[in-house]
Parts: sequence; C-alpha cells; structure tokens
Amino acid sequence: MSALDMFWAAPPITRTIVAATVLVSIPGHLMGIPDFYWLLFTKDYVFTVRTFPQVWRLVTNFLITGPKLGMILDPYFLYTYCSSLEMTASRFSQPGDFLVYLVFVNLIILLLGGVYLGGFALLNPLTLALAYTYAQENPNMQLNYFVVTFSAKWLPYVMLIGTVVMASPYVAVVQASGLVAAHAYDFVTIIWPQHGGGRKWLNTPLFVQRWFAKPAGSASQRGAGTAFNVRAPAGRNAPPASATAGRGWTSGFSGGAWGQRGTGRRLGGD
Repeated sequence: MSALDMFWAAPPITRTIVAATVLVSIPGHLMGIPDFYWLLFTKDYVFTVRTFPQVWRLVTNFLITGPKLGMILDPYFLYTYCSSLEMTASRFSQPGDFLVYLVFVNLIILLLGGVYLGGFALLNPLTLALAYTYAQENPNMQLNYFVVTFSAKWLPYVMLIGTVVMASPYVAVVQASGLVAAHAYDFVTIIWPQHGGGRKWLNTPLFVQRWFAKPAGSASQRGAGTAFNVRAPAGRNAPPASATAGRGWTSGFSGGAWGQRGTGRRLGGD
C-alpha cells in the first residue's frame, strides 16, 4: 500500500491531524515558511489583553515536528497511534469520543507542559499520550522500537528513556505531561466511574456525536468486531415492510440489479 493509499484509508481525525502536521512542519523546516515563531506556544502572546491574543498558537504548536529525521518519524508515529485508536479502541465506542479525548488531553498538556513547564512545541507530549492509550488498549502486543523488542505496556516509558538519551531530561519532563494527560483521561472516564464508584464527569456532547454519526446501514470497525448502524437517521421514518420484503440477501453491491434478489425459479419447475 502506498503512502497516499494509507492516507486516504485513515479515519477522518487522523487524516486531518497528520496532513496538517506534514503541511506545516516540512515546509517550515526546509524553507522557513511558515515561520515557526508565529506558531509555537508562548503564553505571553496567548493570554494577554494588551494586544490581540494569538489564540491560534493553542493549536499550531501541536503541528510542529522535530527537524531532520523527526519530519518522518513524528508523522509516522502520529498516524500509527491515532488511526489505531480512532478505529479500534474500545474506550472510544461512541461517535466523537476520540475528538473529546484529543481536546481533553491537549488542554492538560497545554496547562502542564506549556504554561507550567514552559514547553513551546507540544507534539511529542501528544504523541506520548496517544502511545500511552494505545498501550492500555494493547498491553501484551510485542513492539519493536528501534532495536528493542518489548510489550506494548512499556511503550511510553521506553519513549521517555529515548528522549532523555537523544534530547535532554528537560525535554523528557515536558514530554511526560502527555503521560499525565492520558492517565487523567482514563481516571475521569474509566477508573473513577467504574472502580471508584464515582460519576463519569467527561462525556461526549450530543452535537459532537451527531457530527461523527455514520449513516444508517454503514459499518465501522471496532475493537470487538464490526458494528453496523441500522437505525434510520434522525427525522426520517423507517421504510415500510413492503419496501424491504424479499431483500434478505444482497451481494454487497448497492443499487441496481445487484442490490436485490431476482425473482428466481422454483426447482423442478418449467
């Protein structure tokens, strides 16, 4: 499968984030356009009343990869973890759950890694958050990270060690804000409601669920198999029984003569 085929096969949120990351980072690193100075997170430019707040920095700082090899590896890891979680993670069972997860995690990373620790480019913490959640979904999967083979449950900690070795302890501390953010999401959505007897405080709003709801009859891949949405869309009545009679089987093609059964012949008849 080519890179273009992989891109179009990716789910919508993954496709959007990876495309934005590539379109911002590669020209920025190679040609200086756009200038990263205007995209990095700087709290003095965002939380200010003296000038117009540069609120776009709250988003654009998550789209800046590392230089050189980072221009390839960062989008690759982002694509790998995002697509797997968006398509198969059991914790994101409702439409729009993955978007709410990203918003919640990014807010925690901004507050902890950006405002408190002074991080400027926060794609690495976001990738670590995705890796942590990916590891929680697939704890016993065997992974290869460069030359090391290990169970997926150790993935975020191996990534942190790699950052300490290849960058610096400070960069690893900022990156660890993603670990805290992902665990905070698990705490408010799984650990506290299911094991602590508390209320689930973070839910996907109905309007977000409507944005991502699939049309009736469409299929979506989940961690436990393929789910089919057979409900009629809101505001539309279900077709009468006579309209669907005789359609107990279809070939998989939609429309035309392929979409329904023919009249057939009785065995032994004329």
